[in-house]
Amino acid sequence: MPRGLKDYGFNPARIAPWFRWLRFWRRLSAPALSLSSFAVLVAIGTTGLMTIPGLQAGPKLGFIDSLFTMASAACITGLTVVDTATHFTVWGQLWILVFIQLGGIGIITLSTMLIGALGSRLSLRSEMLTMMPTRKGDRPEVWEIALNVLKFSLVVEAVGAVVLFAIWAFEHPLEEAAWHAAFQAISAYCNAGFSTFSDSMMGERNLVLVVTSVLVVIGGLGYLTYEELLRWWSHQRAAKMARLTFRQAHRLSSHTWAVLVTSATLLVVGWGLLATFEWHGVLEDMPVLDRITNAWFMSVTPRSSGFNSVDYNAVGNDSIALTLILMFIGGSPGSTAGGIKTTTVAVLIALGLSRVRGRKFVALKERTIPEGTIERTVGVMLLAILVLTTTFFALNAIQSVGLTSQESRDVFLPVAFECFSAFSTTGLSMNYTPELHAGAKLFVVVLMFMGRVGLLSFFSAAILRRGAVSNTRPAQEDVMVG
Repeated sequence: MPRGLKDYGFNPARIAPWFRWLRFWRRLSAPALSLSSFAVLVAIGTTGLMTIPGLQAGPKLGFIDSLFTMASAACITGLTVVDTATHFTVWGQLWILVFIQLGGIGIITLSTMLIGALGSRLSLRSEMLTMMPTRKGDRPEVWEIALNVLKFSLVVEAVGAVVLFAIWAFEHPLEEAAWHAAFQAISAYCNAGFSTFSDSMMGERNLVLVVTSVLVVIGGLGYLTYEELLRWWSHQRAAKMARLTFRQAHRLSSHTWAVLVTSATLLVVGWGLLATFEWHGVLEDMPVLDRITNAWFMSVTPRSSGFNSVDYNAVGNDSIALTLILMFIGGSPGSTAGGIKTTTVAVLIALGLSRVRGRKFVALKERTIPEGTIERTVGVMLLAILVLTTTFFALNAIQSVGLTSQESRDVFLPVAFECFSAFSTTGLSMNYTPELHAGAKLFVVVLMFMGRVGLLSFFSAAILRRGAVSNTRPAQEDVMVG
């Protein structure tokens, strides 16, 4: 374990007033900790955006628009009410980028590192925020995990920034190219979707789209997936040298297997379908290679990144429907992506197949999934449907005030697209975000919060109260279903 500051004679009590929040932080449950961390982050960002001079080039945003912008940044969504490239100065863009980075890596991860630096250890309840099924066997120090997450993120972002700078150095002045590259790399890895270009990625060449999509995919899979892949690869090499069989070697966990298989399937299938749908649609005027690259980018970005290389107002309804599905699923647990997550879909598919086959258990990769996990999976799906249905009706009602029947039909699809985009923290839009009324923007802010912290965490922290758990089981009575 890395040495704490106490080992060097540092006394935290000397600066106790600065760390009083740690006592409150430790008393919080894991869901409440996650929710409150992002709430504080958004509050600081909103206050700074409204009060710090020199951040905005145009007219200053009001409270609602400032809150919306910083919630979108901290929740790494990417929905914007103004053009980030023109409305904010470089310092304003930097302010947004800082909160994208904090939201992407996670304010909880940074807090965990601070606890570790003070030589302390988190409670088991707080460790649940950074522990994953891939690491339950060896139970490493949370400080170690947090530091590795930070190092991994910074290395990936740095490599992406260098590659993008090498491309843009021939198109922009060096300082401008460096800023575009750094902003784009961090925004892409964090799946934020903010861009320093007014048209997002619509004017970029294929190589930029490929590099950006790679950063998005890496951020959407999550650090612990890569960590287990690295450990699996090293075990395979050791097993080969020891002449062990494949089954005797280290196996991938069901979690990582579900993440990889589901993510790859969604990317490839989405790529093929979108290329088919838009080959003679929005991609028609492009060269063949550009069509293929843009179709790939269209398959990657709905998984929570928010960049767009095409105008979604010109996209066909079949592509819009597929994009909504991809946004709803999102990325993987423990990553910078939102949505109900790839593992949720994998477990639901496994559940459906097991019931069709008449099995009493649900299995993934020859391992039975615990009943508690299945219940949480079904709960996430039901809550997602309930939240999206409720917020869509609310937003549609707000946006339809004063409109004719035909005008209401015209906003139906953009509002639905906005709801899915906010819930999945994707950030794609049919250019409708600036048209949202103040009440609708507040609904979208709440949706972004839910998508970032997770539905179960959000409701358990914001609504549910702790109370005595009754072990009394009511009498059983069956109902007909299906």
